[in-house]
Amino acid sequence: MTMLEPSNSPLPPLPSDADLRRLLHFSTVDGRIWLSGQRMLLVHTAALQALRRELMSSLGPAHTRRLLMRAGYASGERDALLARQVRGDASVFEAFAVGPQLHMLEGAVQVTPRIFEFDQAADHYLGIYQWDNSWEAEAHQRDFGPQDSPVCWMLLGYASGYTSAFFRRPALYKEVRCTACGDAHCLIEGRFAHEWPDGDALARDYDPDSMLVRLDELQSQVEALRTQLQPADDEGPLLGSSRSFREVVELLRKAAPTQVTVLLTGETGVGKERFARALHAMGPRADKPFVAVNCAALPAELIESELFGTEKGAYTGATAARPGRFERAHGGTLLLDELGELPLPAQAKLLRVLQRGEVERLGGSQARKVDVRIVAATNIDLERAVAEGRFRRDLLYRLNVYPIHIPPLRERADDIEALAMHLLHRYAAVHGKRVAGFTDRAMSAMRGHAWPGNVRELENLIERGVILAAQGGLVDAPMLFPQIGSSAAMTLNADGDLENSASGEAGRDDATDGAACGAMLYDTVQASGLTLDALEDTLIREAVTRAGGNLAAAARSLGLTRPQLSYRLSRLNERVQQGTAGDKGADNGAVQS
Repeated sequence: MTMLEPSNSPLPPLPSDADLRRLLHFSTVDGRIWLSGQRMLLVHTAALQALRRELMSSLGPAHTRRLLMRAGYASGERDALLARQVRGDASVFEAFAVGPQLHMLEGAVQVTPRIFEFDQAADHYLGIYQWDNSWEAEAHQRDFGPQDSPVCWMLLGYASGYTSAFFRRPALYKEVRCTACGDAHCLIEGRFAHEWPDGDALARDYDPDSMLVRLDELQSQVEALRTQLQPADDEGPLLGSSRSFREVVELLRKAAPTQVTVLLTGETGVGKERFARALHAMGPRADKPFVAVNCAALPAELIESELFGTEKGAYTGATAARPGRFERAHGGTLLLDELGELPLPAQAKLLRVLQRGEVERLGGSQARKVDVRIVAATNIDLERAVAEGRFRRDLLYRLNVYPIHIPPLRERADDIEALAMHLLHRYAAVHGKRVAGFTDRAMSAMRGHAWPGNVRELENLIERGVILAAQGGLVDAPMLFPQIGSSAAMTLNADGDLENSASGEAGRDDATDGAACGAMLYDTVQASGLTLDALEDTLIREAVTRAGGNLAAAARSLGLTRPQLSYRLSRLNERVQQGTAGDKGADNGAVQS
């Protein structure tokens, strides 16, 4: 960037805010307002005025001022992320104007730029802005009368946060005039922090208050203690706070100091190996080997040699003796992953090892004692496998001493945010990228997703989001779920009036987006192998489930009438009864209409 708009040059008018208005959507179906990917609220100034009054009476003016400045700072930082995204090709002044224009669009204050200077080479910034109709000045004066010092604390924090995030270097503002002090206008002056003679003192306004620092220290101590109690492995503690997660952790904790054989069950991708490693790390064998073997990944002819070892000359190519996984795990823990895929001959030998505590290498005749704790993991129903003759019942009895079922991610909605942030930091480090976090829309989409691939699917989506996100930006929902399209919403037109986003220029944009989403949806359906009937059945079941069985609500969510949904339900149930809906229909059963 170069020098732009020196103080002795007239400033150009602010650019049109039509591009910003198109980012503001009033949802007509789910009670939410979106500014791009951020959830917004329309709040009565009376509510903020009451909150300000309560803070003044409980914390005093100094603490209230600093608290509101920090709240405004956080809001400004978020809006700055939009500026370069929306006007990346515009001049510095026009791009920077996103902040003042959003401040006006959000109803906070009328902003008139007076001076705007920026010189990147000299590391110089000077911004002077006139404020009119400040909600803060009006609210504060209404409650506390005329003031001796400026009171637009939240607005001032917004300006500092926005400018700092926009230029990616600390910037601070002073309010030099305020209508609450009897001035005709509010006036603020901003510079980079190093350009203020009292910059250190100004920056301290954004430091946490001593009381809040103490509370934060106590919170950190609680989190540290909680982390020490959490099961962990080489990749760190397992993350979660949901009730089902805590129940699994408690079962792990009780089993850890014992030698009991543990059977971990759960869908593919729930992290059974992570839980097995955490169990090993929590127990007395933590300093001994942890060996994992995926029974499904080994060819049937190699499973026995992998598990029990091989003597030299046992088969063609066996030029040297080799210990198996049992011997390598001696003293530690052996994880038998995907145990349900183990062939029946290998199951018989495994049962013998478990009963006697000794192995015999392939091609050998000498029994070798092994001291191994067994953790088995499977994603199939072993009882059903026994009934179908694919798994030995006596082996099941031997392994099913201490079963632990790991819930799927869709039943751990409270854990998604913590897991997502952890994965975001991990993949940002892996790819050498700075990512600020997730938009509210992205987090909402993750909480509402069914997660058929569980944590493994979450890992893949977060990595893709990190790669697609702009440097220093936020991960938005379409970066995680390309198939997401625009929902029915109202947006602001250039005159400030509400209009349906399906009309006008926004409608044309939505049509283009809809076509792209349709293509991606078609590719997804083709890749899944679903028929049109199966896709319809799946959508209907999901709608009825999310509506809690309320068919009228489910019909509205699908854009159908109640009779239309009843007709489709009757067709679905006929397909289930005739067995033409496939495994999905058999698993989920009919839906009552």
